[in-house]
Amino acid sequence: MDEKRLKSIRLFLFDMDGTIYLGNRLFDFTRDLLNEIKRQNKKYLFITNNSSKSVSSYVKKLAGMGIDACDDDFVTSSQATVHYLKSNGFSDKTLYVFGTESLKNEIEEAGFKTTADTERAECIVMGFDTELTFRKLDEACHMLSTRDIPYIATHPDLVCPTEYGSVPDCGSVIRMIETATGKTPVTIGKPKPLMIELAMKKENVPPRQTAVVGDRLYTDIQSGINARVNTILVLSGETTREVLNSSDINPDFVFESGKEILEILRSDE
Repeated sequence: MDEKRLKSIRLFLFDMDGTIYLGNRLFDFTRDLLNEIKRQNKKYLFITNNSSKSVSSYVKKLAGMGIDACDDDFVTSSQATVHYLKSNGFSDKTLYVFGTESLKNEIEEAGFKTTADTERAECIVMGFDTELTFRKLDEACHMLSTRDIPYIATHPDLVCPTEYGSVPDCGSVIRMIETATGKTPVTIGKPKPLMIELAMKKENVPPRQTAVVGDRLYTDIQSGINARVNTILVLSGETTREVLNSSDINPDFVFESGKEILEILRSDE
């Protein structure tokens, strides 16, 4: 293992669920790891594809776990989606938000118009919808089947981990709608590199000194590969050793958990 390479990293981009906590349980190493990164004058940000919650909700969740954080400590798929919409000519479009009220509010706060009227909608924006109803599925299928309407999703994760297993995430709903309509969205979050690129620009750190740390090969690790940064897979969430061994996605480092990152950072040169 190239410990020198790991120690040269200045910016750690942590996925959250399955990486620093699982559901509502903080891993026992997390506080020490974050404190050690700060002690060494390195930086970290939290990156998440989960678009069901606002950044302020994540700040509160981490605070409840004993982790001090502020809005600037996060890069989310919702933020990346807003960036994409602004950069690709959607600023004057009226959006149908297929997601939580939190996602809709975030999009509106960024200056976009939203509507629940399927006839007025000019674009569908989908997120991880923990408030999902059949009516939303029906309306999305109706728009996609009868109109050539832009269709954008915050991320493609198939499942969201919990303490007891997993629940369907945005990617599972995408597949359901594809089965019904044949339509697939443009996806914005991991594994696309945009979130990683926004994080590096935010902290002014180059790719060779940046690392994505996550528990999913097809989103976390692939996003790091696509952004040409270091990649660290932890086996504390979705990915098992068996899945890793059968995958053609190859992380730079593989650890049972973030505890091993902490031990390496603390070790002598």
